[in-house]
Amino acid sequence: MAAPGIASGSWPYFDPDYETSGPRFNPPRVVVDNDAFEDVTVVKFHSANRHRILLSVVQVLTDLELAISKAYISSDGGWFMDVFHVTDLFGKKVSEDRIMNYIQQTLGARKKREVSSDELLRCPGRSVGVKSIAEHTVIELTGTDRPGLLSEVSAVLTETGCNVNAAEVWTHNLRVACVIYVTDEETPGPVANGNKLESIKNQLFQVMKSGDDEIRGAKTDFGTEVMHTERRLHQMMFADRDYEEVLELPTMTTTTRCSNSNSIRRSLAADKEKPVIAIQSRNERGYSVINISCKDRPKLLFDIVCTLTDMQYVVFHATIDSNGTDAAQEYYIRHVSGCTLDIEAEKWMKQCLEAAIDRRCCEGLRLELCTHDRVGLLSHVTRVFREHGLSVTRADVATQDDKAVNVFYVINASGDPMDTNIVETLRRELGQSILEVKETPRFCKAPPQELQCPSKLSLAGLLRLSERFLYGLATLNWRSMSTAGASTQLGL
Repeated sequence: MAAPGIASGSWPYFDPDYETSGPRFNPPRVVVDNDAFEDVTVVKFHSANRHRILLSVVQVLTDLELAISKAYISSDGGWFMDVFHVTDLFGKKVSEDRIMNYIQQTLGARKKREVSSDELLRCPGRSVGVKSIAEHTVIELTGTDRPGLLSEVSAVLTETGCNVNAAEVWTHNLRVACVIYVTDEETPGPVANGNKLESIKNQLFQVMKSGDDEIRGAKTDFGTEVMHTERRLHQMMFADRDYEEVLELPTMTTTTRCSNSNSIRRSLAADKEKPVIAIQSRNERGYSVINISCKDRPKLLFDIVCTLTDMQYVVFHATIDSNGTDAAQEYYIRHVSGCTLDIEAEKWMKQCLEAAIDRRCCEGLRLELCTHDRVGLLSHVTRVFREHGLSVTRADVATQDDKAVNVFYVINASGDPMDTNIVETLRRELGQSILEVKETPRFCKAPPQELQCPSKLSLAGLLRLSERFLYGLATLNWRSMSTAGASTQLGL
């Protein structure tokens, strides 16, 4: 089932539709409050309501690598109100003025001096995002995952004179999606030669379809719009139906069988902590209510909101609660057509949400590489991985000035536990100082005891807490919703 159109953006991205919408309604109001709580920063957002505004706001906070431990969302009627409790990479309050200013100016009325991307990138913990499509050729690939695939793809790019400046690779349910930003080695800049572009596309297609199944096939294309990479990866995997589990494929090479066997082992292991998703209908109010309980992780809210948006559902109300290890989320949704979920749609919704929660989960050993960038570096590194029987389950490739800053998650392609001797061999071949083994980072620690809740908050709880969390944001319309008549308007 095809996903909707591409959402625009790159790193800390803001929807261009939002940029031009200000004259049509009251300017949005943003408050960044560091005084309300001891250990979290509270971000309050209030504006006229519009389609996909929730995704735009969550995306900005997520791109800044802020962990969202709690959120209260309401968008009934013509107004949209959000409150987010956020912390930085180290579980602390947001202390950087430039980050707080960026939030206010990006989401708000932009009355202050603009904070440039370069300024923000110098903030501690800030990673480099992909650059404008005008400076790169963007390649999108989907197909069946198998060991050595990234090595083959990067080898083709090197042989055709392309330098990989940034890339992100996700694997899930035997499927793989890649977004790769390359420049022409001769220019440097986007690949402008039409014949060369056609040759690259054809060669990559041959690599992607090798051992592929006949049902879904492989896809190779060039990006034509500015886009937010992670947002695009969600769309690509959703369109590729990665939410459908396939245990046997019609045509499988020996290598593919190995990959399938290993993926199935990982899938069965993941089922032990499968998210619990319950869906109820509130037909008298026109809502479907989704309750999700799962392990908390970075960017969980963003991933779920992306999927609901791709499925053409609108979030009218939501509460998000995390204690640092477990997350509880409740959504009141309705299809853009106004319909609620029937039985078949509920089953499909559960599959898609499970995939959204699972597809970003990092499997394997985390390896970080930092060295001088050069043409063919990614091809060389992934070839070494492949020669030692390792398969890449996820990759994040970036370039900072003339430095390559790459993160790989690797597993033993045979399915056996990772041998520490292999890791040491890798470090000797690639360089002790440039390749390091890292623990998977977490965005935040568990909140202090006074912020933890014994059970997830309901929307009724949101109403009881609205005066405390939404002060300073409400207009007369919202204040009226906080009175005794609010329960009727919100459908409770």
